[in-house]
Amino acid sequence: MSRTDSRGLVLDEKLLFESTDPGRVGYSLPQCDVPEVAPAAELTRDEITDFPELSEVDVVRHYTRLSTWNYGVDSGFYPLGSCTMKYNPKVNEQAARLPGFAELHPQTPDHLSQGALELMYVLQQDLAEVSGFPAVTLQPAAGAQGEFAGMLMIRAWHEAQGNKRHKVIIPDTAHGTNPATAALCGYEVVPVASDGVLSKEALEAVMDDDVAALMVTNPNTLGLFESDIREICDLVHEGGGLVYCDGANLNALMGISRPGDIGIDVMHFNLHKTFSTPHGGGGPGAGPVGVVEKLRPFMPVPIVSKEGDKFVLDYDLKQTVGRVKGFAGHFSILVRAYCYILAMGGEGLKRATEMAVLNANYIRARLEGPYDLPYKQRSLHEVVFSETALANDCHTLDVAKRLIDYGYHPPTIYFPLVVKGALMIEPTETESKQNLDEFCDALLDIAQEAKTQPELLKQAPVRAKVKRLDEATAARKPKLRWVKE
Repeated sequence: MSRTDSRGLVLDEKLLFESTDPGRVGYSLPQCDVPEVAPAAELTRDEITDFPELSEVDVVRHYTRLSTWNYGVDSGFYPLGSCTMKYNPKVNEQAARLPGFAELHPQTPDHLSQGALELMYVLQQDLAEVSGFPAVTLQPAAGAQGEFAGMLMIRAWHEAQGNKRHKVIIPDTAHGTNPATAALCGYEVVPVASDGVLSKEALEAVMDDDVAALMVTNPNTLGLFESDIREICDLVHEGGGLVYCDGANLNALMGISRPGDIGIDVMHFNLHKTFSTPHGGGGPGAGPVGVVEKLRPFMPVPIVSKEGDKFVLDYDLKQTVGRVKGFAGHFSILVRAYCYILAMGGEGLKRATEMAVLNANYIRARLEGPYDLPYKQRSLHEVVFSETALANDCHTLDVAKRLIDYGYHPPTIYFPLVVKGALMIEPTETESKQNLDEFCDALLDIAQEAKTQPELLKQAPVRAKVKRLDEATAARKPKLRWVKE
C-alpha cells in the first residue's frame, strides 16, 4: 500500500470540452454507398454547442487516465463494512467470457441452452445446500432486489391465507435497506431497539396479530450473531408471522450454520461478498433468494427445473409474484458464483468463513483501545468502532479522509446508527496478515495524529487529487454539467 511519503505519478486531466481542437477527428468512414435519408425531425436534437473534436489517441488517453483515478478491489484493500467487496478471482472472469456463455442470447430456446440452464440449476441446488432452504430463485438483480422479492413472497403468502397483516418488525441493527423494502411492499415499519442483539423480550413487546414478518440481519450490522435467533423465529411463527433474514453477512456463517435450519423462512444472498462476484459502480449484480417449502409457489418466474434429463425454464407457478428481472437474471454473474463454489468445494467455503471471522477479530484486537469498541460481544465477520476515543474533537469523517492520504479506501462510516460516529470495518478472508497489519498501522498512526496534529486530520485528505469538499453544498447545489465561461 502507498503511504503518505509516496505519492507517485498523479496526472492532471482536462475535460474533453476543454481539449477540443476544431477540425480534429478520430475516425475515417468509407464513402456512403446508399442513398442518404434524413431522419424525422422529432428523432433529432439540436447540435451540441462546442461539441469536442478530438483524435482517437486523445480520447483513449483521456479515459485511460481517468481510469487510474478509480479505486477498485483490484487496486487494494476495500475495508467497507456491510457491503464489502471480496476479491474477484480471474478464473471466474475467464469462465464468464466463454463464448457459449457470453454470446448466448437470452431468448435462445431451452433445448439449445442446456449448458447454461444446467449451470443455473446446479447453482440453485448449491445455494440451497449452503443455506438450508429447499428452493432458490436466481432472478433478482441485486441484494436489495432480493429483499424486495422475498418480501413480495411473504405478502403473497399472507394474502393467500386471507391475512390482513400490515406491520413488519425491524431491529435497529438491521441493514439500512430493510425498512425501505418493507415500505415498498406496503407495510408499516415497526422499529425495535436492541442491546447489540435482539432479545426475545423486546420482540414480545411489539409482536401482535398485525405483524406479517420480522426482518432481521444475522449476523447483524454490528458484526454480532443473533444468539436468540432460534427462539425469536419460534415467537414470530407462533404469532402467525414469517421471518426474513438479510443474508448479506452469510460469509460469517457459510459452512457452519444454515439459516434455513434455525427457523428463517426467506433469505437473499449477496453473491458479491460471499461468492466473489463483481459489485459496485452500478454494474450488474445478483441477489438470489432462498425460501421454505410453503413459499415455493410464490417464487418469481422463471425458475430452472429438470424434467427427465432436460433442463427447462419453468413458468408454471400459479401463485407467483411475477417477474422481478428480465429473462432469468444476470447470467454472467451467476457463472462467476458457480465457478467460485466449484473451485472452493464445501471445505473451502467453510475455510473462507473461518478466515473472514479471524481477520475481523485480528483487526479488532489491534485497534481496540485507540479506537473505542462499544459492544464487547464476540465479533464475527466485521467490527464496528466508535469515534469517542479520538482526541481533540476529531471525528470519524476526519479519520476516513485521512486514510485516503495513506492510500486506503475508507471503511463504512456513520453506520449502523446505533454507534456514535461508527467506523465499520470488514476485511473478508481475502486479505493477508501483512495487508491487515499495514492497514491497522495506518489507523493507529491516525489515532496518534488526532492527539498531536488534529488540524491535519481536519484538513485531510491533503495529498489526494481532490481536497476535502463542502459536502453539504455539493449535495444541495451540484454542478452536473460543464458550462463554457
